[in-house]
Amino acid sequence: MTYRGRFAPSPTGLLHFGSLVAAVGSWLCARHAGGRWLLRVEDIDPPREVPGSAAAILAALPAFGLEADEPPLFQSGRRDAYEAAFERLRARDLVFPCWCSRADLAAAGGLHRDARCVAPPDPARPPAWRLRVPDAEIAFDDALQGPQRQNLREAAGDFVIRRVEGYHAYQLACVVDDAHQGITEVVRGCDLLDSTPRQIWLQRRLDLPTPRYLHLPLALDAQGRKLSKSERALPVDPADPLPALRRALAFLGLPPGAAGTPQVLLREALARFRPGVLPHCKARPAA
Repeated sequence: MTYRGRFAPSPTGLLHFGSLVAAVGSWLCARHAGGRWLLRVEDIDPPREVPGSAAAILAALPAFGLEADEPPLFQSGRRDAYEAAFERLRARDLVFPCWCSRADLAAAGGLHRDARCVAPPDPARPPAWRLRVPDAEIAFDDALQGPQRQNLREAAGDFVIRRVEGYHAYQLACVVDDAHQGITEVVRGCDLLDSTPRQIWLQRRLDLPTPRYLHLPLALDAQGRKLSKSERALPVDPADPLPALRRALAFLGLPPGAAGTPQVLLREALARFRPGVLPHCKARPAA
């Protein structure tokens, strides 16, 4: 099968250095394999979205030489597909309604592990819907981070796939759209490494294919915080893309290049790129 990778930003702000690293890393992996590189805008959480950020991110990527092979997919237009997947799970009795509050789950560390709601039904408000998670161990080989193993019940419990507000959760939307777009390789940051077992479990429950995974190291600021979430992390500048692009290439273990357009820098980087040059760590300072 032809390699199909993707970059899937959430429109919660402008393109940051950490997101640029993920975009460049996924683009390099796809181009090195002779495959296709797709875009997906994960705009399924309206309360967290920043108006105009989706358009700004999509406009910024070409300035860094990152051109997708297909038009971007917007998750906001895919709610019927997520609801259909949810109904498949409900028809198989794999989900249950839950009225539990954070206080109800505090004693269990915020996790729900009962495969049923422990709070009484409240007809005055809608429930969240959780996926039943048994005592199952999920193992997979990450192409950069190596063998991974997680007891899903202990680490995640019965996790939410449709929220109280009616929004479909990220885990459900992600696996439905990876299958819809034919994604064979997921290259993304290590902040999503712990989400992968949940996604694999959902893929199995929905009879969807499981792509291969590669989780890039996170870019950290001087205080060791994820750079794109820290207070001092400024957006990269698409009007002056070369400094940030050089830093992103260096962060990924490649010579940053000295001159030329973003397209030239990426072409030179691709000629030197092998997945083995990527730093074998979960996080490293952006500097």
